[in-house]
Amino acid sequence: MSDQQFPMFCDQCEQTDHGVGCVDRGVCGKNPDIESLQKILLYGVKGMAAYKNHARRLGKTDPEVEAFIEDALFATMTNVNFDMATLLDMVLECGRMNLKTMELLNDAHVEVLGQPEPTDVDEGIQDGPGILISGHDLVDLKNLLEQTEGKGIKVYTHGEMLPGHMYPELKRHEHFAGHYGGAWQKQRREFEDFGGPIVVTTNCVLIPNESSGYGDRLFTMRYTAVPGASVLKTDDFSSVIERALEIGALQPTPLKTSTVGFHHSVILGLADKVVDAVKAGDVKHFFLIGGCDGAEVGRNYFSDFAQAAPEESIILTLGCGKFRIRDHDYGTVAGLPRLLDMGQCNDAYGAIQVAVALAKAFDCGVNDLPLTLVISWFEQKAVAVLLTLLHLGIKGIRLGPALPAFVSPNVLAVLQEKFDLKPIGSDGKADVGAVMAA
Repeated sequence: MSDQQFPMFCDQCEQTDHGVGCVDRGVCGKNPDIESLQKILLYGVKGMAAYKNHARRLGKTDPEVEAFIEDALFATMTNVNFDMATLLDMVLECGRMNLKTMELLNDAHVEVLGQPEPTDVDEGIQDGPGILISGHDLVDLKNLLEQTEGKGIKVYTHGEMLPGHMYPELKRHEHFAGHYGGAWQKQRREFEDFGGPIVVTTNCVLIPNESSGYGDRLFTMRYTAVPGASVLKTDDFSSVIERALEIGALQPTPLKTSTVGFHHSVILGLADKVVDAVKAGDVKHFFLIGGCDGAEVGRNYFSDFAQAAPEESIILTLGCGKFRIRDHDYGTVAGLPRLLDMGQCNDAYGAIQVAVALAKAFDCGVNDLPLTLVISWFEQKAVAVLLTLLHLGIKGIRLGPALPAFVSPNVLAVLQEKFDLKPIGSDGKADVGAVMAA
């Protein structure tokens, strides 16, 4: 409904133009800084709700998290909160609640799917019928593997499903063949080329082009939907299995092998070795480079940054942002791979645990560690994770490819003053030099 159809009348200045000439812009609810904080809170809650949904499907809930979601949404309603300080406190509280939610999800994954471990994964298409599964929901992957058992169908992960290979309960299935494809923005071409049925469990999914040839073999789950695809409202994959058998053998592609599964429990198991390497000077810096990927100009910064990181450094990565940096040989340092893939964006909790453990080992604060966070963002879950980092007081985060447009100049100034939040530069290699010189 447009403003002309349903004007928001300001009692203070008796205008209906949402603050253009308003005496007190807070009264009509169009103070740009209040709006900015409300949007940050709303996007953070949306991202947290996605993590909460995954955890709930695995049997984990928390009444405090559920109550906060109600309170936060209430705070964004018309004529409820016009106070910046109060809203900023709630934004940071969203970060705390998201940390609890990510912990729930981490614990649920381990309890249901087993203790993660480093795993070699074949990437590419093998001979025989196959199904590709994308998104984030590992419950769907588990159900699909169980329902395809003994049917002669190989199951491949796509995008953020790649870390599924680190869980024993999933990789025990012999037909869990490997991985195919990269980040979400490439899926139109990759889904077309795959040739078999595709299941998309959550975001991120793109609407197929009219000329796309995979619309009749695209299946989405529950509330995830695009025009032309079949929507599976239950956990029954029989229609997908039938389509895979109907299509038959796929066209094989060359295979390569990669290693995933450096869950935080694995890295913490190597803590003594890492600490000794730092004390010996073999490891001089840690970089967390990851988050969401996207198609816009500027995201090559992250690959440039990673490849310019000194050989005496360890790079942690997670989220689909890892596809920007993983196709490069970073070698080893102190007997460890320099690039450690920690998992999905859902596994951001693990990166926090590693940072906290390192700070404890060196008897310092996280901000005193030789650690730099370079975060790529695109959607609401990335906002939720950023709020968690700010809640923990982590400073100096480099965020890109651009700072969020919904952050007003005044709110940005507050975040920069309190947390030294900064946009990424235009030259990844130069920024690495600046970090190491500091």
